[in-house]
Amino acid sequence: MSSIQKSGTFTLGSHTVKRLGYGAMQLAGPHVFGPPRDRDAALAVLREAVSSGVDHIDTCDYYGPHVTNQIIREALSPYPQDLVLVTKIGARRGSDASWLPANSPTELEQAVHDNIRNLGLEVLDVVNLRIMFGMGPTEGSIEAQLTALAELQRKGLVRHIGLSNVTPAQIEEGRRICKIVCVQNQYNLAHRDDDALIDQLAREGTAYVPFFPLGGFSPLQSSTLSRVAERLGATPMQVALAWLLRRSPNILLIPGTSSVEHLRENLAAAELELSAAVLDELEGVAKAA
Repeated sequence: MSSIQKSGTFTLGSHTVKRLGYGAMQLAGPHVFGPPRDRDAALAVLREAVSSGVDHIDTCDYYGPHVTNQIIREALSPYPQDLVLVTKIGARRGSDASWLPANSPTELEQAVHDNIRNLGLEVLDVVNLRIMFGMGPTEGSIEAQLTALAELQRKGLVRHIGLSNVTPAQIEEGRRICKIVCVQNQYNLAHRDDDALIDQLAREGTAYVPFFPLGGFSPLQSSTLSRVAERLGATPMQVALAWLLRRSPNILLIPGTSSVEHLRENLAAAELELSAAVLDELEGVAKAA
């Protein structure tokens, strides 16, 4: 059994995918803006991921913008039949690399077409509606935005719909409009606001995809995490990923990197065994945070 197969599987839309996938955000340039410093390296990471068994890649057309999707198409098209490409809409990039809301019906439709064009697809398998009411999940009705996306689904441009950066109340509101196949929020060993939500989604059979599983732009730093990693002969980031795999069976991981070596380290986290004592020790990371 390969490393990634040990992560297990879970349902995402109409596919069953391995729980350890890949997030493509870091394939763009600095600050997720413009082209990468080394395009050949970006292509190599994607090809290595798929050859290693990754069948779930998270991306969106405002990474770059357009850059990441174009690199994915160059590296992987024609796509393997079992590869699920998940994208996001609901934001755009300013000329100064800022992240701006883009959630009018016209903007959402344009974003879907941009993703289709740059990925070289006829239909998007899973589209997450990113809610930009605040930096983190912020209450407010998502009916107008999700209704617009559901209409694009009815037109055959989108197969499945997910939500990103949302509250439990928004998820319930969304389910009255269309089926929600996944939720993508910030969550990691130190950032545990969604503990109860993850458990609820697991009972319902809905995938939870944590973004910033390794801390994002500020990588996780913890003396406890470092001590555990040293004892296990692993890196702190491998321990953080292994903890997420143990946290709940509905968690799908999308750690990102622009390095083949780092990608291999991330995928090897599926082989890491965490004892009950180690899991208890790691609970202290969230308490300290």
